[in-house]
Amino acid sequence: MILTAHQPVYLPWLGLFHKIALADSFVSFNQVQYQSKDWNNRNKIKTPQGALWLSVPVKKKGRLERLYTDIEIDNETPWSRKHWGSLKGAYSKSRHFKKYADFFEDTYNNREFRTLVELNEYMLEWFIDQLGIKVKTTTMDKHCFSGKKSGLVLDMCQKMGANHYIFGEQGRDYANIDEFKASGVVPHFQSYSHPTYPQLHGPFISHLSIVDLLFNHGEDSLDILMSGNIDRSQLLQDIQA
Repeated sequence: MILTAHQPVYLPWLGLFHKIALADSFVSFNQVQYQSKDWNNRNKIKTPQGALWLSVPVKKKGRLERLYTDIEIDNETPWSRKHWGSLKGAYSKSRHFKKYADFFEDTYNNREFRTLVELNEYMLEWFIDQLGIKVKTTTMDKHCFSGKKSGLVLDMCQKMGANHYIFGEQGRDYANIDEFKASGVVPHFQSYSHPTYPQLHGPFISHLSIVDLLFNHGEDSLDILMSGNIDRSQLLQDIQA
């Protein structure tokens, strides 16, 4: 079984979905320490004025010492209305805006999420479904994994019965490869080549949220984000070789 995992991030970039598409199972790593100034509560979209950050405000008291599952959204600010307004302003003229607009309007206008994890995991499941990725998903808080960094990932693999694990590129900095192989788990390290595709609003901007690709290219989005990169069939061939 091929497993991968990632912290719950807001409006993820394309590379996360490439990693998920390679796996049989995906774990939302929602009980590790919250990372300040990371992608967990923000990402970028493309507007007529260029790239724009959309950031979900979170309550800051004790934030650095807390787990992802404990991070609360500051719903006293009108962030959701602003984010929906920014998406409409940026993509209302895109080819596939109407196809996806109802989901975002409902998410931002009709739902209130207490924690950042609730919001991110809710949206991630929808993105996975819309892209057509066939993967089993679960969350870290439903399991009892132990250890730190590489040891934590290995414990997760063993308890979930995985014999292959896909790290992101930064996994090379902390993965104990020998320990993985000795335990019967083969580590793989993603190397993602970002595709170029037609966008609204002038010259191409890379490393935006998945929403940019979806609004511009709809059901072709998965093929585009996988283009130029190893796909699941190629990974399986490498495993069997």
